[in-house]
Amino acid sequence: MSLNQYLDESAALIRQAATPETAAAMDAAIDRIVTALGADLPLLVCGNGGSAADAMHIAGELVGRFLKERRALNCIALGTDAAVATAWSNDYDYASLFARQVEAYGRAGGVLLGISTSGNSANVIRAAEAARAKGMTVIGLTGRGGGRLKPHCDILLEAPSNFTPQIQQVHACLYHYLCDKVEARLAG
Repeated sequence: MSLNQYLDESAALIRQAATPETAAAMDAAIDRIVTALGADLPLLVCGNGGSAADAMHIAGELVGRFLKERRALNCIALGTDAAVATAWSNDYDYASLFARQVEAYGRAGGVLLGISTSGNSANVIRAAEAARAKGMTVIGLTGRGGGRLKPHCDILLEAPSNFTPQIQQVHACLYHYLCDKVEARLAG
C-alpha cells in the first residue's frame, strides 16, 4: 500500500465517524466534562499502551493549554505515577490499578474517560465500575461496538473500525475536537 492509499483510507474512516450519533454523543460528553471541570471536579482519563499515551495527551492539553490561554483544568491521566502503579500492581494486580486511582481521585459529579480500542480492557472496565459507584459520569472511547466497556458507559464514542491503528487515528481526531470545545467553553 502506498502512502497516498494509506492516507486515503484513514481519511475515509475519519469521515465515517462523522455520524449524527457520534455528534450527539460528543455534544453530551462535552457538556458533562464542561459541567464537571467548571465545578472543579475531576476528569480522570485512563487507557493502556497507545491509549495510555492518549490519556496523557488529553491531560496535557487540559491541564496546560490546547489553543487558548486559560486556567488549568482538573484533569488527571491515571496510571502515570510509576510508584503508585508499580506498588499497587505488585502487591495486588494491574487489573485494579485504575479503579484504585478512581477511588483516590474520583468525586461524585466528576467524569471518567476510559479509552480502550477493543472496549475489553479489564482495568478500564473496573475503573468504569468504580466511577459509577462514586456517582461519576463514564465516557467510553472505543472501537466499533464498545466491547464489554459499553454497558458501563453513560456516553460511548466509538470509532467505526476493529483495527487498532485506525481506531487510534479516529480517537485522536475525536479527542482533539473534545479538547477544543471544552477549552472554548471554559476559557470564556
